[in-house]
Amino acid sequence: MNLRLIGIGAGVLIILSLPLAGAIAGPDLAGQDDGKSGGLFTSLGLSEPARTSSVPVGRPAEPAGTGRSGPAEQPRTDARCGPEVSSPYGVEAQTCVMATESQTWGRSYYRNTSGQALDAVLTVMGPAGRTVQIRCSVGAGDEPGLCETPKEDSAGGLESYSAVAEFAVPDDEGKLLLRSGSNSPAPADG
Repeated sequence: MNLRLIGIGAGVLIILSLPLAGAIAGPDLAGQDDGKSGGLFTSLGLSEPARTSSVPVGRPAEPAGTGRSGPAEQPRTDARCGPEVSSPYGVEAQTCVMATESQTWGRSYYRNTSGQALDAVLTVMGPAGRTVQIRCSVGAGDEPGLCETPKEDSAGGLESYSAVAEFAVPDDEGKLLLRSGSNSPAPADG
């Protein structure tokens, strides 16, 4: 009888843990395309953001009324992104300023198909001359990636910050291949 009770208890525990495991695992990206036709955000499993968007970070959206409990709500994250730009050398990127109520940071999504490893320098400029800069190694290949500065305490609203990412060949001359900004104008059609 004790074995039967233990077996039933284990089965109930497994059934109850499945929704939690799904919430921790995040969205299922297996059914999406390979990202070669949908742009950089699609290949990262993200939807294309508007010029300014608000998304909760780290948690997929749930339909209303599911009654499912999961991890605590993440703070609201706002993003101000420039357009997705590309160079004839095989580098494409989109750079954003990210912010929560209390912190601001820069993020650049990129893909490097140039055939060589590159250096990226991401700089976030804020009010009162505040600047944060980070250098990221960008491997050769078609895999998308991101470069992100550390989060800093905000000193103003999202509109008072801008970010610029520069992708260059890592040698003495440092040939610049692409510059992407959070407040760059959208490319003209034509």
